[in-house]
Amino acid sequence: MHRKVALISALALAAGSAALLPASGAQAHVRVRPEPAPAQKAAADSASERRQVLTYWTERRMEAAKPLNAPGPKAGAKKTMAEPGEGTPWTAPPSGARKNGAALQAARSSGTPWTRGGAVVKTTGRVFFTTQGRNASCSGSAVTSANKSVVLTAGHCVKMNGAFHTNWVFVPGYDNGKRPFGTWAATRLLTTPQWNAREDINFDIAAAVVAPLEGKTLVDVVGGQGVAFNQPRRQQMYAFGYPAAAPYDGSKLIHCSGRTFDDFSMSKDHGLTCNMTGGSSGGPWMLTFNESTGLGTQNSVNSFKYNFAPNWMFGPYFGNEAQAVYQAAQNTNAL
Repeated sequence: MHRKVALISALALAAGSAALLPASGAQAHVRVRPEPAPAQKAAADSASERRQVLTYWTERRMEAAKPLNAPGPKAGAKKTMAEPGEGTPWTAPPSGARKNGAALQAARSSGTPWTRGGAVVKTTGRVFFTTQGRNASCSGSAVTSANKSVVLTAGHCVKMNGAFHTNWVFVPGYDNGKRPFGTWAATRLLTTPQWNAREDINFDIAAAVVAPLEGKTLVDVVGGQGVAFNQPRRQQMYAFGYPAAAPYDGSKLIHCSGRTFDDFSMSKDHGLTCNMTGGSSGGPWMLTFNESTGLGTQNSVNSFKYNFAPNWMFGPYFGNEAQAVYQAAQNTNAL
């Protein structure tokens, strides 16, 4: 591949308007600039469309879905790329977590199967969609939200090359072809205005609102990880995803962990030592992750890799724009 950068793909609302309250440690003196409203696209927003989407995704089609090669930042692009807006730190805890339930671990992993179980096995899943006539896969995570129906993922996992993807579904707990918690069809897809307009890698962030399944919401069934925005950089994080390009095949949940660093090249992203490959895009990066419970606080997503650094993964900073996407998604009616 001749691109310098490859995306790892399987391929506004104000912060204070949230139904969920920010953590008590929020710094009120930090000014939050108003952000443009997120870009939105209706997905399978009728019962008949959802039936068609769910019927479309057979086990055979899911197994055949391939990661996509997608455009990333080009040489010199850093001078024209926007920087994520930084405002008041804001955190919502995982669904059902005890106040003292988070325990920061010091583990290091560059890419190994997750075998410890816990909530992360249920909340993380594969994302499947059709783009430009091809079936592809990404990763995503169910997060706590007012409507209990929000999946966070990467921007290129909902829209790429100027078009929103179709047949979009989330399969939490995917395990070697098994779908233990069902297949959830998106009713609405949302991304940052910067990704929508020019696919700015600093804003490769998206959310999907999924319809209830058999009368239950996504968080009712699998729970939801916490979410955090405008947090300090260079922290210990855990990254999860379903890489589907060699040496992986998309069948298992893989994780990386370590202290993040700032991208020194062409983006404002976090970096993490991680060898996950195509298909892991959109998988969650979590702070204060508890290995015993599998609960954490999502603070980025798998986004891209540089060809010259295949063992580094990069994920966007969750600033004001990411928070606006989340707030819009959690306040959207799932039907």
